[in-house]
Amino acid sequence: MHADVVVRKYVGGGSCSAVACHGGIQPRSVTKVLQNEYSTWVTEDRHARAYAVLTEPLGRQMAAILKIGPAEKAQKCLVCHALSVGVGQREREFDLTDGVSCESCHGPASGWLEPHIQPMARHARMVELGLVDNKNLSVRTQQCLRCHLGAEGLSVDHEMIAAGHPDLTFELDSFTAVEPPHWVEKAADQKEPLNDALFGVRAWGVGQAIQLRESMLRVARRAGDKSGPWPEFSEMDCMTCHHSLTGPLSWRQKEGYDGRRPGDPPYNLARYVVFRHLADEVNAPLNGELRDAVGKVAALITAMSPNRGAVETSARQAAGLADRMVAEVRDAKYDRARTDRLLRTIAGDSDAISEQGERSAEQAFMTLDSLYIASAKDGEVNAETRSAIDGLLKLVNNGSAYNAPVFAEQMKKVRASLR
Repeated sequence: MHADVVVRKYVGGGSCSAVACHGGIQPRSVTKVLQNEYSTWVTEDRHARAYAVLTEPLGRQMAAILKIGPAEKAQKCLVCHALSVGVGQREREFDLTDGVSCESCHGPASGWLEPHIQPMARHARMVELGLVDNKNLSVRTQQCLRCHLGAEGLSVDHEMIAAGHPDLTFELDSFTAVEPPHWVEKAADQKEPLNDALFGVRAWGVGQAIQLRESMLRVARRAGDKSGPWPEFSEMDCMTCHHSLTGPLSWRQKEGYDGRRPGDPPYNLARYVVFRHLADEVNAPLNGELRDAVGKVAALITAMSPNRGAVETSARQAAGLADRMVAEVRDAKYDRARTDRLLRTIAGDSDAISEQGERSAEQAFMTLDSLYIASAKDGEVNAETRSAIDGLLKLVNNGSAYNAPVFAEQMKKVRASLR
């Protein structure tokens, strides 16, 4: 190892638990942080139970099906359900059973733990010392997606889903709301709390753009990995195959199989089909290129016996375009007019979105919910819209029973409620 390489170590969540640090019970307003962050995590955040669930019946059952030994010892599971780092990166107080703890999101604390409590501590300096810059929405999304979508060495594939693991879905603003948030969003100068009712719209947009980019990179990795199965069925629309069998007059058969052979499961376009409306708003020409590139990836994968090299090349091309769109979305203006316009445009695209399947419908629900909440914070509550959006949730609760025409009709009610 080179002499000037700094090995940053993980000290464990317990180092944050003192009452004078982040272990208080009630949030404080006299300091720049709430000082109850650890308490919120340990009592309310499902991440704190991520390791424990590996020892529960479902975890045991999945491990038995996958033949990987105890789930709580299997690296396949620990990479996301705990902070699984090498012994050389662990300080003495580190505890694997903490699950997804403070440093899972904030980075190894050995370099910044002591400096960050000093009166003159500055966020930029802490980032230099190894703190993950989660104040940056792009960085925050990337950090979440490592497990909520997958990254190099972290993956939920069709085999794991078949064994019982939930499919992976993500939407930054909605997932942030149920985290629960244990931080205060700050203004650009990081000194004052952010006073922006429409911040959730920006969070949604940035989250969607980065999710699309990372989903294309995931496709490229899987296509390029000659040791793995292909096609990788978790890239498909699951419910195309796993829906309830309703006989010869099902809505799927009435709708037909435009652009694909009957029986071929289509690529899951959920990470683009809703986001494309914002992409069109911020840079229509770039979105035209992105639409064609994503469409090419989808067509290749849906063909069921695609050339891996062609898929990898096309997916990396699409990822590059999505990366350009990330910057456009991050720097775009988010105001009430744009928010209301997006609500109307997305709700008005009911047929096209619903026909893409249950995962796209789920994204549409989360998106409309996020946009509506932001709009309501910045204006007045529309009880009719709120009720119509709530009606969408009921229609995606059971993926196997998803019905596109019914979901489309409910989206039309959302659109009709928007004055």
